[in-house]
Amino acid sequence: MDEALKALADGTRRRILALVSREERTAGDIAGHFTVSRPAISQHLRVLLDAGLVSVRGDGTKRFYRADALGLDALRREMETLWRGRLDLLKQEAEAEARAAEKAADAHEPEGETS
Repeated sequence: MDEALKALADGTRRRILALVSREERTAGDIAGHFTVSRPAISQHLRVLLDAGLVSVRGDGTKRFYRADALGLDALRREMETLWRGRLDLLKQEAEAEARAAEKAADAHEPEGETS
């Protein structure tokens, strides 16, 4: 997971991943979408490959890159776990604030009066 997050920390790699998530592309085709050199794109692809976010398929002399569904799914599951934990904390805080507000309202209500 650390490798995937490090790979996605770079904007160029995120853009490459977006390109290959829609369709399979060659390194040359990918490089055509950027102002950086083809060797630089190849280095970015290597990082994405090593992180498990992209897979490659050879066909003759061409190499086709695509988003790796298994790698992306693992990353998604990990992020959902982190997000779910954060949402649970937020829910607990909201419920505690609601209980505190209810207690404060009860404390200010004159005895014998009910709403």
